[in-house]
Amino acid sequence: MMKGVKNYLRMPTDPTISEATSKLINSDLKEIGDATKKLADHVIKLGVSGGLITTILQWFACFSAIYLLVLDRTNWRTNMLTSLLVPYIFLTFPNWLFGILRGDIGKWITVVGVILRLFFPNHFPDYLELPGSLVLLVVVAPSFLAGYVRAGWIGVIICLAIGCYLLQEHIRASGGFRNAFTKSNGISNTIGIVLLFVFPVWALIGLI
Repeated sequence: MMKGVKNYLRMPTDPTISEATSKLINSDLKEIGDATKKLADHVIKLGVSGGLITTILQWFACFSAIYLLVLDRTNWRTNMLTSLLVPYIFLTFPNWLFGILRGDIGKWITVVGVILRLFFPNHFPDYLELPGSLVLLVVVAPSFLAGYVRAGWIGVIICLAIGCYLLQEHIRASGGFRNAFTKSNGISNTIGIVLLFVFPVWALIGLI
């Protein structure tokens, strides 16, 4: 009787069973790792081939430019040519939003803006000039600019040139590279300008 109990107590510590259990666990972990790797590969391939990553980066770049434009109209007034953000936004507008503004909605916005600017200038605030110019540019841009330039390498190069100009002008206005990244009132601007490079760099890599 006692002998049977002793054998029963020895079973959980049997090295053969422990080795088999370890092999099963390792096999399961390996299968999970392989499945995770395959899932990551499929997600990356889908993002690259389907344009998901490009679209996300395009949104980031567009919103970064809009953010800098808002700062320029509020508390980030410098001698920089920040009006260059208008063509940058034009070139990085997501396609579906660009299509909406290029249609009747954009035309009506443009008509209202022109009427206010011509006949009621006192009711047309200064901070709406650049947004109004952007909508007007989207509406009246010829197909060469709206299609070929926006979707091709020319638009990417223009975006990179605008980003480089704004970055070097911001560094100069901040008193140096270090101040641009350390001063509390300049870090947010620096981050916004650096984000302008994300989409054009990715798009340039995709075109190569």
